[in-house]
Amino acid sequence: MARSFAHRLAGLPAPATIEMARRARMLRAEGRLVISLALGEPDFPTPAAVIDAANKAALAGQTKYPPVDGTPALKEAVARKFLRDNGLSYAADEIMVSNGGKQVIFNAFMATLNEGDEVVVPTPYWVSYPLIARMFGGVPVYAPCREEDGFRLNAQVLAQAITPRTRWVVLNFPNNPTGAVCSKADIEAVAEVLRQHPDVWILSDEIYEHLVFDGAQAFSISAVAPDLKERTITLNGVSKAYAMTGWRVGFAGGPKDLIAAMRGVQGNATSGVCSIAQAAAAAALDGPTDLVRDMAQTYSRRRKMVVEALRAIPGLTCAMPEGAFYAYPGIAGCLGQTTAGGTRIETDHDFAVAFLEEEGVATVPGSAFGLSPYLRLSCATSDTVLQQACASLARFVQNLR
Repeated sequence: MARSFAHRLAGLPAPATIEMARRARMLRAEGRLVISLALGEPDFPTPAAVIDAANKAALAGQTKYPPVDGTPALKEAVARKFLRDNGLSYAADEIMVSNGGKQVIFNAFMATLNEGDEVVVPTPYWVSYPLIARMFGGVPVYAPCREEDGFRLNAQVLAQAITPRTRWVVLNFPNNPTGAVCSKADIEAVAEVLRQHPDVWILSDEIYEHLVFDGAQAFSISAVAPDLKERTITLNGVSKAYAMTGWRVGFAGGPKDLIAAMRGVQGNATSGVCSIAQAAAAAALDGPTDLVRDMAQTYSRRRKMVVEALRAIPGLTCAMPEGAFYAYPGIAGCLGQTTAGGTRIETDHDFAVAFLEEEGVATVPGSAFGLSPYLRLSCATSDTVLQQACASLARFVQNLR
């Protein structure tokens, strides 16, 4: 019997971050020693008080089906978070909780995109924005951000990317993969462009807002330009700042009609998020901020160490990230050369695969994020591992011929 699958899956790859992590696991299974810098996952444990809150919730019987859009306790904690951290006021029917931040994007795009609608995504981008848009017939349109500009979004570049078919503009600052942080002036200029396009939705992914360094500050477009709040989804979650990736809790604030449509999507897909995880997330959002601050300081120190090591390698460039926990070195100086193992390096994908095979270090090629030739390295691991990875990279580049 011939099997056929939905056309929407044709040519839809697995996210490259997940694919490179899978390759690393396969090599480990073969007995190889492998360092993986492919996934953006904090190496810190979830705070003990958060785990304790989850345990108490389970023992108290909070183990039944939760509301599709989130428990009242978590939605109240989310509302307090938005007001405290972003100066944004959201009512209960303007908030929803999802299975990670990715489901917020999935819900929003499924609720609004028709075939051929365009989604403007600044590059480099997190891998899932264009992939999810394509799942629903959307057409990704890219607004390039340049290394010489610190990978910040230029308002004129954004204006050139918007067309009459544009349905969404995605903002992700602090940025994954570059760590770029847009200033208030940058966001104000972007807001002025968006005012000229009143039918365009805005997705502001602020998952890394607490991981900013060197005096940088993350700005929410809904706070900088309150007139745009009624067509903006402000996305966040507990995965990055609170080291809770496996708990799978994301959330969003937005206009109640769009939130209602997204709730309808989620109700027919996954329903509500694990009730125990929601109790843990509420405890995290309402808990002390010193642990988040301490983790951010550690990430800041690590990225300086990594960037300094990368800049010392001939053929590599690397902007100093102002946020998140990644480094995004350029490898243009390494193209056209051959590795010690005999692989010709024509692309950053070639580089990443050969680096993993020959040195046992997993990274993600910049092509996965829409800008080549670069690599993304996660700094969310120990100093020792990062030092070993940088030494391996230096050796790999030195042996190119």
